[in-house]
Amino acid sequence: MVTRSEQIFVNLPVKDLQATVTFFTELGYEFNPQFTDENATQMIIGENIFAMLLKEDFFQTFHKNELADTTKVREVLITITQDSRQAVDALVDHALTIGAQPASETQDYDFMYSRSFLDLDKHLWEIVYLDESAL
Repeated sequence: MVTRSEQIFVNLPVKDLQATVTFFTELGYEFNPQFTDENATQMIIGENIFAMLLKEDFFQTFHKNELADTTKVREVLITITQDSRQAVDALVDHALTIGAQPASETQDYDFMYSRSFLDLDKHLWEIVYLDESAL
């Protein structure tokens, strides 16, 4: 297996950057001030994993395609793992109390537990606990 040091940047258009930053700050995420201005911010998800949250008009400057209407189509499913089932529940429950919408039923398999929510811009976030000992 090759070990690499690449980074992953998920770029997401948002309608209200400040409301989105407030939402994810409430969920415990931090932002890199070096990559933050009035048009975009870099949300730190993990050591090499980031979400670039860009105002819709700024996002449009990177491509010619129209934006996906997230109320009608799914452009991406973002999955983030947690260390326990309780951590999954805590994060999703908190997201729901600060404006997220439930996205689907809880999935509970012996090796995987997941819940999901739609953020303020209807991007789908799946929060998962994987019990590798049960595989």
